[in-house]
Amino acid sequence: MNRRLFLKNSFASSLLVTGTPVGFSVTDGQAKESPFKLKFSPEFDIFGALSGKDPIDQLKWGYDQGFRAWENTFLKSRPVAEQEKISSTLQKLGMEFGQFVGTLTFDDVTFAGRDTNLRENVLKEVRASVEIAKRMNTRFVHNVLGRADPKLPWDFQMVNAIELLKRIADIYAPHNLVMVMESMNHKHNHPGMFLHTIPQAYALAKAVGSPHVKVLFDFYHVQIQEGNLLPTLDYAWDEIAYIQIGDAPGRNEPTTGEINFPNVLQHVYNKGYRGFVGLEHGIKKPGREGAQEALKAYRTIDVKDAK
Repeated sequence: MNRRLFLKNSFASSLLVTGTPVGFSVTDGQAKESPFKLKFSPEFDIFGALSGKDPIDQLKWGYDQGFRAWENTFLKSRPVAEQEKISSTLQKLGMEFGQFVGTLTFDDVTFAGRDTNLRENVLKEVRASVEIAKRMNTRFVHNVLGRADPKLPWDFQMVNAIELLKRIADIYAPHNLVMVMESMNHKHNHPGMFLHTIPQAYALAKAVGSPHVKVLFDFYHVQIQEGNLLPTLDYAWDEIAYIQIGDAPGRNEPTTGEINFPNVLQHVYNKGYRGFVGLEHGIKKPGREGAQEALKAYRTIDVKDAK
């Protein structure tokens, strides 16, 4: 599924929570529920079937459902005034903002190659992402590593990527920002992308050796590409800074595929993770019915107390 399309066309829903800050009303006639224990972080429009299309309304609606975090992959394409309004609303609600994408291409060999113009453009976009991160009061910027170069030996590509990642770490360090990099599966969604496995992402992070370059573990991509979820996660644990979820096959909400999300998320929580859990998926059934079923799924996979 095309990443842009599934983000734009995805819908889900949820429940209302108790406690609303001054100036923010709870949806009339809805039952109230407590906040999720996990920091589930929806994407704009994923709940559009129930929340409406206005981004501010979506945030208020999300708070009422029990969500205490949000993320937006294509945030940088929004006008600055809209970014500021989103950030202000989140702060008033007491919600956190997670990742947005700073640099992205599915077509160019950026990190893996040596094209000076492409690499300088990456650094330009990375510098611009610093101001966006400050505006959104977040530490996490998701930078996509572009395509592999089939004409260049693999080890050369890895060295090229490491060198560029080190330059990014130097840009982010004074601002205490963290770049997260996501492995994208070759088998179904993104053939040809340079970064496609967790061991590769782990090797890159270790080679850079900076707290400002870490790994984004997307359960959907990892399950499709390599499986062996929990041992893979445990081995790479010290370099993982961000988590996203989507079930496989289908890249829809949890409980629609083969991943045992109650088990894997409890495992993550027991290891001490209290960070963002991005909702990076579509909804299996269309409309309000599908959204309601998705919300029930979230309530069933939320964690218990740490064991």
